[in-house]
Amino acid sequence: MRKSSFWNKAGTRSVLASLAAILIGMLTGGLVILIVGLSNPSLGLKGAWEGIRLVVGGLFATGRNAGGSLTFGFNTTSFGNMLFRAAPLIMTGLSVALGNKAGLFNIGAPGQYLAGTVGSLYVALSLPTSTLPAWLVWLLALLCGMLCGAVWGAVPGMLKAFLNINEVLACIMTNWIAANLTTWFFDASNLKNVLEGTKSGYIYKTSTVMHDVLMDGARSTVGAVVPDGAEVIAARGGVATGKLGLDKLFSGSQVNGGILLAIVIAIVIYILLSKTTLGYQLKACGANRYAARYAGIRDKRNIVLTMAIAGALSATGAALYYLSGNTEFFWNTYQSLPAEGFNGIPVALLAINNPIGVIFSATFMSMLQICGQKLTELTAFNEYITNVIIAVIVYLSAFMLVIKTWIGKLRKGKAVNK
Repeated sequence: MRKSSFWNKAGTRSVLASLAAILIGMLTGGLVILIVGLSNPSLGLKGAWEGIRLVVGGLFATGRNAGGSLTFGFNTTSFGNMLFRAAPLIMTGLSVALGNKAGLFNIGAPGQYLAGTVGSLYVALSLPTSTLPAWLVWLLALLCGMLCGAVWGAVPGMLKAFLNINEVLACIMTNWIAANLTTWFFDASNLKNVLEGTKSGYIYKTSTVMHDVLMDGARSTVGAVVPDGAEVIAARGGVATGKLGLDKLFSGSQVNGGILLAIVIAIVIYILLSKTTLGYQLKACGANRYAARYAGIRDKRNIVLTMAIAGALSATGAALYYLSGNTEFFWNTYQSLPAEGFNGIPVALLAINNPIGVIFSATFMSMLQICGQKLTELTAFNEYITNVIIAVIVYLSAFMLVIKTWIGKLRKGKAVNK
């Protein structure tokens, strides 16, 4: 059998198609910056050139020197924050990618993300760390968040499997149900920040130590400062993801061991899909549900199981973000759904639903966010220009098959000319 060349392999074409989408997206962003710069006398060509440099290499930007010129170097803070932000994106990207592999479009990642937020935060801020080790509380909070996400993801899965309701419609509805349930749950709980009462729905960081105290015969929750004469019942909080030495490598950043856990989970999902019988069954259902059923595969079970695993993955992203100890939860119903859930869609598309590729595409998306921040901090441009780049990449990712076909024809044309 004649072996196909490296350039004619489907995997090579997929990678080239993704790189082409990234390149076109970056060129589009650069063009937008150039147009805005030339149309604004205060920016001009010099300002546009600085904006383009920051979009491409903002991760290395360190500020401006005495002469006002941009300076670049290894910015440990930016690199660390990029890895910190990449962790939840990896998880939501895996959630969407797993659904796509099984023939399901999981647009319910935002709702599953919120379910993980509720489960992980409530456990982390409720269990007494005065009697339980903080690491055990962290682990229980993570597992509870995953369980909540799995249950919430299984809902549209069951609707699809047993009632044949389109999973996109079911996921959209469960997203907003999760949003309102989250608001109601935290408003009804005693986890609001009583020290900053002006912030509605504001929840402590998990690293904040709270004390249950007895005052005038009634229990109340206050901050770390305990009033004189009050009896301390138990301490809660003080839970944070371990740094695992990453804070020394990337000083001044929010990075922690969550990024390592996210990478490990991505590898596990890759092994599940490519090396196990369950993974084969999930992909078979995705290719043709009815043919898979004819072959003896339990398609309904696999649909529900896929959505449950996808929900657990999205929820893990929320748990890794909020259990870091340096982030705060603030939610109101009039706010939009969490962006991390929706951003998992372009991450999965750009990675062509490959779990290992999700690691790199999520890191790239996280890098663009950091570059957008630098663009706002160091120039007069708005960071939302990077959203234009992401939008173009997402749009082109939807036409990935067309780009792959075009690349194949281009290679075939070169071979004929030779």
